[in-house]
Amino acid sequence: MSDKKDKKPVNWLAEIRGLVLMLLAVLAFHTFVAKPFYIPSASMVPNLMVGDRLVVSKYPYGWSWVSASFHLLPRDDWRIAPSTPEYGDIVIVVPPEDPKQPASDYIKRVVALPGDTIAVVGGQIVLNGEPVPQEQEPPVRLPVEHDNNCEQYGFAHPCLDDFAEYRVTLEDGTEVYEPPTYRETMPNGASYLIIDHMRQRFDNMDTITVPEGHVFLMGDNRDHSADSRAPSSLEGGVGLGGPVPLSDVGGRAEIITFSLNGRATWNPLSWYQALRGERAWTSLRPELRGADSE
Repeated sequence: MSDKKDKKPVNWLAEIRGLVLMLLAVLAFHTFVAKPFYIPSASMVPNLMVGDRLVVSKYPYGWSWVSASFHLLPRDDWRIAPSTPEYGDIVIVVPPEDPKQPASDYIKRVVALPGDTIAVVGGQIVLNGEPVPQEQEPPVRLPVEHDNNCEQYGFAHPCLDDFAEYRVTLEDGTEVYEPPTYRETMPNGASYLIIDHMRQRFDNMDTITVPEGHVFLMGDNRDHSADSRAPSSLEGGVGLGGPVPLSDVGGRAEIITFSLNGRATWNPLSWYQALRGERAWTSLRPELRGADSE
């Protein structure tokens, strides 16, 4: 009589079925609820840094072709349970089709809603005939890090070396950039910091009306963002080409989960050294100020 227990054969069909169901559950969550997002460029500094990892919720504005994981559905204008963003929301959006590049998400801020008129004069937004307030703030301090090599980027992928003239050394020897910083406050009280340090071609834009079912988006790094001010074809990148259909908006940025400064390598020991601990669990919802926000 043998003491060895008979081993049951592996039911490979059940194992594969379990893996498929798990994959479908992940894809469903990614499509309908939330997805992770990585910041590859500096177009949203000072509020988003290269290397930030975010959670983007998929449901605040309803669902459309862009909601599907990996953009598997064809581009279309249908929407399910549609809703409209609010001023100041940070959203992900798919730019116009470019045969030279696969569809990829941009991340920008909502600065005009359906039916609004918007112009840009000297870098300042004029919304429905009224200049959006901009108050000068003490310069933000942006770290000087070796992942900011501008040579690898085009216009649509700015980096912190764009602020080279504002590079300073602090008393403790730390090097930072201190670019001109302003606080912009929208009509609903949504308030956030922006950087505007030079005069450039998108600082002025004639008045347009945002069509129904569209929003106007801009980056917080105002001089280095391929957004709704920029044409859909740019040297080195793709702009949004004007107001963006809400069917192309894929969700709202909610929170930074963690951030790495670019020094991380394949070695897990380097990950801890590259971690920006102060950025973890930072909310991406704008601060609310003013009477309209009460």
